[in-house]
Amino acid sequence: MKRTPPANRSSAPEARVRASAEHAALALREARALMAPVALWLVRNGVSYPTFAELLKTVFLDASRGELERAGTTPTQSALSLLSGLHRKDVRDLTQAPRTSPSPGRPPLSSQVFTRWLSDSRYRAADGAPRPLPRAGAKRSFEGLCRELSNDVHPRAVLDELMRLGVVELDGDLVVARATSFVPSARLDEMTALFSANAGDHLAAAVHNLTSEGAPFLEQSVYADGLTTESIELLHQAARQAWSQAFDAVVGKARERVDCDMATEGRERMRFGTYFFSEAVAAPGHGAGAPGAAPPRPGVRRATDKVSSVRRSTRPKSRP
Repeated sequence: MKRTPPANRSSAPEARVRASAEHAALALREARALMAPVALWLVRNGVSYPTFAELLKTVFLDASRGELERAGTTPTQSALSLLSGLHRKDVRDLTQAPRTSPSPGRPPLSSQVFTRWLSDSRYRAADGAPRPLPRAGAKRSFEGLCRELSNDVHPRAVLDELMRLGVVELDGDLVVARATSFVPSARLDEMTALFSANAGDHLAAAVHNLTSEGAPFLEQSVYADGLTTESIELLHQAARQAWSQAFDAVVGKARERVDCDMATEGRERMRFGTYFFSEAVAAPGHGAGAPGAAPPRPGVRRATDKVSSVRRSTRPKSRP
């Protein structure tokens, strides 16, 4: 007997919010905190703002198309342009163009300089390794290499960036290459894909809970401040132990349900995860903390005073 699958909570849920100036201001206020770690991740990987902004056109277009279809409205170019804010020409071009992987855009100048150093025979030794370069003066110098590619950025700034990345070092007046490529490892590629999947589903659950009338997803956290480094380490270990127990329980149940649903046409997926994060928070009057950090709240006591002083993330009491 064929079982009827349960209703999919993600299929056309009724919207809890409506577009308005007030809701837009609220979303933008919190988007700054949400985007801070993403911007840091992008900058550390050499993605510039113009490249990311170009990518966002497709992201906004896809989100707008999904919203129109959810509402039963035909996603015409005019409707997509109105909802996304994209120019109609951009909508037309993006709609008609075949989908490909996002272009990385023009590499940062530091990457261009290092790549030429590795690939140009003028800057390589007889064995093919990048030869140490004088910082300045000689024709085949680090400064000369930088000037070949750009006169807009001082070679010192390029050198500082390459040293920050750990791919070059100074040996007296010589600049010495410590790496042989800028290519990410297979392990990094795998970790990056896992990061985007985990963080994407976490945000999707929160967005569903904030904007849809459907049954809420589990999306909770515990927050405490005024802690010492020792306490943070103990709490991190406790979180790891809690995750280990939850992992065993949920994996066991997931295997059971996968076996049970094998003969059905189930088409839904799930992800269950957890995280732990800590950082130093600036004392009152000494500037803000890191971008995206939860600001200190007046009146919040140390977690050691009373159990009730450990604050949960703000959620309606009816939520799981």
